[in-house]
Amino acid sequence: MTQIDTPTVYAAFQRACDSWADHDFLFTPAEALDGEPAFARSFGQAAADVEALKARYRAAGLDASHRVGIAMGNHPAFFLHFLALNALGTSVAPLNEGMQDAELADILVRAELDLVIASPAAALRLAPLCEGRISLCRSDAEQVPTLQRAAGDEQPGPASEAALLFTSGSTGTPKGCILSNAYFTQVGHFYATMGGLCAFRLGEDRILTPLPVTHMNALVVTFMAAIYSGSCLIQLDRFHASRWWRTLAETRATIVHYLGVMPAILLQRDDGEAAWRGHQVRFAFGAGVDPRHHRRFEERSGIPLIEAWAMSETGAAAWITANHEPRHVGTRCFGKPPANLDWRIVRESGEDAAVGEPGELLVRARGADPRRCFFSGYHNDPVATEEAWAGGWFHTGDIVRRDASDSLYFVDRLKNIVRRSGENIAAIEVEGALLEQPQVAGCCVLPVLDEIRGEEVMALIQLAGAPADEARARAIAAGAASRLAYYKVPGYIAFVDALPTTASQKLQRGALRQLGRDLVAAGSAFDLRDLKRKRG
Repeated sequence: MTQIDTPTVYAAFQRACDSWADHDFLFTPAEALDGEPAFARSFGQAAADVEALKARYRAAGLDASHRVGIAMGNHPAFFLHFLALNALGTSVAPLNEGMQDAELADILVRAELDLVIASPAAALRLAPLCEGRISLCRSDAEQVPTLQRAAGDEQPGPASEAALLFTSGSTGTPKGCILSNAYFTQVGHFYATMGGLCAFRLGEDRILTPLPVTHMNALVVTFMAAIYSGSCLIQLDRFHASRWWRTLAETRATIVHYLGVMPAILLQRDDGEAAWRGHQVRFAFGAGVDPRHHRRFEERSGIPLIEAWAMSETGAAAWITANHEPRHVGTRCFGKPPANLDWRIVRESGEDAAVGEPGELLVRARGADPRRCFFSGYHNDPVATEEAWAGGWFHTGDIVRRDASDSLYFVDRLKNIVRRSGENIAAIEVEGALLEQPQVAGCCVLPVLDEIRGEEVMALIQLAGAPADEARARAIAAGAASRLAYYKVPGYIAFVDALPTTASQKLQRGALRQLGRDLVAAGSAFDLRDLKRKRG
């Protein structure tokens, strides 16, 4: 992987300003800003804003020894504050306002923040959580409060911390990933020069994302690609299906970032064919599109959905993308590993899996430094960091398989696998079969203990108005049996009013796993194993 000669995010931004000062850099339409006028900045205008903010933060004593939380939602000004702080070497921790107060309070403590910068609305909510512990400053304030900790003498560079990004916590307590400047700059350079179906037009492209800045995709991938390619970053507040095609047309977006659920939602709508084709988008970049929707969406919209794989922990160091044909559309293929990456797919025993056999993906940077440009570690958790790097490989926790040409296919998260009688069953596959049934509004599939087969498949199901009785459970199981191998069909089904999610709208699988086990233990789930015993 090419070594980047811009040592910090701010240095990369300065270079972009030298090349593209008059080009659009940040844009958000008024309808995504809750009553504010549209936000637009060229690279040159953004540079002036950043310098003014930098002077304000320097006067407050901020430097490379400090870490600052930012709670501004998806407002594009977030990036101006981030650049100003990065110029001083100050790390940022984006705060997810979608969290409950208890979750936010926990993050505020664990992140060890010196200051929180918040939008006026967020400041009202955060004030009691910060009181007596952390200085709080409104994003529009002219003066920053005095810090409780004096400045140090650290100097920013490629290895210094640029951000502390907390994982979603879908299977446990969120962990803080330390991301260096080198992590950020490598991601931007890698994406902007990837080529193939993801070729950028320097100084011309307009990248639209509805994804949250508290996640790696928007914070690092989209933002840094805009800097390295001279593109305009169009940051939306969130995904609005009802105005999606109009927004693409009006903002003149040429590249879009997506989550797998977005094509599914758009395909369900009754938007006319003119809307589906009235855009300038050359490709969409994301992950997790349902195989049933992949080809349909591409044929209808003319937009190739480029599936990719990465994690907050891996960044561009282990980034795999299906940006060349054959992409194997509709198969959960996410491409072939790049030349800079060493990789393995291993069984539970640690042996390499055969072609076509699912196993955990292990990765590392090729060369003398296997951790080069990965995350720097989990904040205040060296034990978890070393566990993740056991044996000199980063253990992704993702179950994948490969074909004879080394194209990789996503199967499921390791923790979302049910191991029944020696068979590995992907929760995501069973969930897909259940969600095809109109009476199922939502579901979560999980493993529960079975005295004979080790584990059994259980489904927690949120119904769409259907009666929550055993007859309904058996009908749903029968419907799944028409789509799945018998051993993958839920042996237990319990109906729930709601499925708890994280602030990023991912299922809280850890909590749901415990709920499912409790319901089985209490006899509150429908036992459907007799439907499977006839088969084995």
